[in-house]
Amino acid sequence: MNLSAPFVRRPIATVLLTIGIALAGVGAFFALPVSPLPQVDFPTISVSANLPGASPDTMATAVATPLERRLGVIAGVNEITSSSGSGSTRINLQFDLNRKIDSAAREVQAAINAARADLPATLRSNPTYRKANPSDAPVIILALTSKTRSPGQVYEAVSNLVQQKLAQVKGVGDVELGGGSLPAVRVELLPYALNRYGVAMEDVRAALQASNANRPKGAIEGDARRLQIYSSPMDASGGRSAADYRQLVVAWRDGAAIRLADVAEVVDGVENANTLGLFNGDPAVIVLITRQPGANVIETVDAVRALLPQLQAQLPQDVRLQVASDSTNSIRASLHEIEITLLISILLVVAVVSAFLRSARATVIPAVATVVSLLGTFGVMYLLGFSLNNLSLMALTVATGFVVDDAIVVLENTARHIEAGMERFEAALLGAREVGFTVLSISLSLVAVFIPLLFMGGQVGRLFREFAVTLSAAVLISLVISLTTTPMMCAWLLKPGRPDKPPGRVARWAERGFDSMLRMYERSLDWALSSAGLVMLILAFVVGLNVYLFSAAPKGFFPQQDTGQINGGLRADQSISFQAMQGKLRQLVDIIRRDPAVATVVGFTGGGRAGGGFLFINLVPASERTEAGQAVIARLRPQLAKVTGVSLFLNPVQDLRMGGRQSSSTYQYTLKSDNRADLKLWAGRLADAMKGQGALTDVDSDQSENGVETFVNIDKDSAARRGISVRDVDNALYNSFGQRQVATIYDELNQYHVIMEVARRYAQSPEALRDVFVPSKAAATGTATA
Repeated sequence: MNLSAPFVRRPIATVLLTIGIALAGVGAFFALPVSPLPQVDFPTISVSANLPGASPDTMATAVATPLERRLGVIAGVNEITSSSGSGSTRINLQFDLNRKIDSAAREVQAAINAARADLPATLRSNPTYRKANPSDAPVIILALTSKTRSPGQVYEAVSNLVQQKLAQVKGVGDVELGGGSLPAVRVELLPYALNRYGVAMEDVRAALQASNANRPKGAIEGDARRLQIYSSPMDASGGRSAADYRQLVVAWRDGAAIRLADVAEVVDGVENANTLGLFNGDPAVIVLITRQPGANVIETVDAVRALLPQLQAQLPQDVRLQVASDSTNSIRASLHEIEITLLISILLVVAVVSAFLRSARATVIPAVATVVSLLGTFGVMYLLGFSLNNLSLMALTVATGFVVDDAIVVLENTARHIEAGMERFEAALLGAREVGFTVLSISLSLVAVFIPLLFMGGQVGRLFREFAVTLSAAVLISLVISLTTTPMMCAWLLKPGRPDKPPGRVARWAERGFDSMLRMYERSLDWALSSAGLVMLILAFVVGLNVYLFSAAPKGFFPQQDTGQINGGLRADQSISFQAMQGKLRQLVDIIRRDPAVATVVGFTGGGRAGGGFLFINLVPASERTEAGQAVIARLRPQLAKVTGVSLFLNPVQDLRMGGRQSSSTYQYTLKSDNRADLKLWAGRLADAMKGQGALTDVDSDQSENGVETFVNIDKDSAARRGISVRDVDNALYNSFGQRQVATIYDELNQYHVIMEVARRYAQSPEALRDVFVPSKAAATGTATA
């Protein structure tokens, strides 16, 4: 049976089939998504909760633990990690690779709802979740600056207009804002005034909460018109400014009204004044955009960039929106280089084939087979949901040398029969039939080499499966082309040589070169056959050398990339003040900006990151610098070490990251223990042992226990005599120092808060605790202080 016969006898149909494969491949090439690597992300969901003023221990025990218990029973969860800081908790859930993230998100929301009854009543808003991996670097970073507006005003515009629009973009997993906070009415209590008037902080909080209850009040409807009822001017204005609250009555003493302005300074401010964002040293609001696990990074960034002109038009004219960092620049450059390499490899294969065949007509046949095989592979990639990435394009580059072999085998056998005097069509039929099984066995043996990669599990298997399938598809398509298109082209293009026509100059030069190579090979073969013992010694030496080089060569999961981006984690003592922290951040940014390899620097600190922060460094294009990212880090490290009291851990951004936890280093160890004391002990010992290794730098732990604490010891007997409960003391402390959100201001675009705490000048030292007024519930005992 000759499989090639129908295609040789029907050249038009064969040509149309070949053109169809090529056109399908061209269409698939432009439709394929682009990414740095195959899709290997674990489905990851991040749950966050905020309780302003709460300590890390409170967040861990009262918020994180109830959530973890509910989230831990979700099917398919491989790993749960949580981190708690001052006023914030983040829980990361990493699911099995086969789990769909949308269905997992529904179960996460159900678990959050079930845990709500176990969470503190003071947690004003439910925990939220994002379909994003916190260990992933932002795919694009935006910076918004203004020379006339405060960071709070810029932050409000970003929160109202930019954040929601960006979160709706397909592929965006999380949009995080830094460097600012929403506007708020800040009620800064005066402890001495409260004591003088005998007004409890709970009375102030209750008055503020009742003043902006925003409850429905109905309407009066007559024959001609309808009147909406408002109970006070604050309802109509929304209570947006501090002036709306200053005259609020918080208590009555001896028939006189005690107003809020009598016991507090009421000012227009922001929810959290302890936050700072910098873009190239200037104050800015930073927008960090992270993609969803599985989303295509190129498509996501392109969609975000397409939205930026519209967002800039909606922002105030004095607010400038800039792209501070774009992770796709290096991805596009690397893919472009691989595409050029693929084209060069095709041209080299064609050139080598032409040099050996010494016939333009014969050269066209394997060239067509190579190009059509590779184009057809793009169609298979599209049907399988693959992408154009470094590994799939590398597979096509490697396959270029394989796909040409089948066509050359058929071509050479057909040409041999034609040179023997056989008619072209008969020679094509006979040549294809004789080598058909050989071509089939060659192709299947090549495919068999990659079968183990197809059955590898986990993230490594996902990573290399696309490489193996792409290369196997190219080889199988070349098998089909070599048994269909190649014999047909041989029958129509090959001609018997003319013995009366002398060879050309190039042919004569090539022939002399081939003869020289053959003579050298003959001499070397004769020497090897006559010196068998020495040849075996050389073989043993080469094998031993390979074993040594294999053991001595550096090993790693994936090569270190130079993406042109560097991330930095900022760590300082938890007891450091925000004023000191922002000064150190400015010093670090100034040092980094002076480096000639640095293009832009983004940094922010504050918010829920007590004693911490982040930096994102964008390097100039690789063509404009001579050092890789690691070399830039090594050059910056001694200069950054001069800034005392803070540590900056720099790490080059990689396209492939493992795990679902944020890390400021290349490698990460995780210690587990049911005993917190043992965990602290052995974490310190492991860190000390690693610091002694000369090959390791920036060894650190994510456990921070160096913060300074102040304890309030309650005399329970004395408190009981005065009718004061522990809850009363806790509320008094929370009202004083917790930046408590006591009321919500409703607006057409957003919700704002009324924040209550004692004035800053009365909260500078632990002595301020003595001035906290706690009302007594026992009529005969007056009042008490903590």
